[in-house]
Amino acid sequence: MSKRNTRGAVALCALTLSVAPLSAHADAAKDLQVAGRALTFLENGPTGKVVLGVVFDPSKPASVSEKNAVMAAIGGGMSAGAVTLTAKPVEASAVSGVSGVAALYVTTGVNVGAAAKAKKLITIGSDTSCATSGACVMSVSADPKVEIVVNRAAAAAVGAVFKAAFRMMIREV
Repeated sequence: MSKRNTRGAVALCALTLSVAPLSAHADAAKDLQVAGRALTFLENGPTGKVVLGVVFDPSKPASVSEKNAVMAAIGGGMSAGAVTLTAKPVEASAVSGVSGVAALYVTTGVNVGAAAKAKKLITIGSDTSCATSGACVMSVSADPKVEIVVNRAAAAAVGAVFKAAFRMMIREV
């Protein structure tokens, strides 16, 4: 192998290693802090103890893994501004019958948009494409910087109205 090819291979490996940890190690606790605080910006939004349904697909290992990370991050309760989040696992196939939750945290690769809209539940995901596609009302990410994306149509479909101060801090699609 020539020096030029070796340098190219080393550069490619270095680039791969530097990018992989960012995508593979999302911090569920930070994302949940952002999600909890975002819920407090709803007109007539929740306060106190808030049950977050964590929606997952048991046939998708990545979805189960993300559900486990979210459940572990919340533990017995996570304070986020004016709310204390608690979690309840919900299989994607059971969303239409879910009760006792204020919002749904949708794991990556799961789409429960229609069922959640029928229940008038806010859906939150950590994958931006969830909100941009309309499958979620909101996506949140805290790493490398806080980014909140709200889908206007999905929010309107569940009757979610955010305070003006919040709308200045987010990206609406």
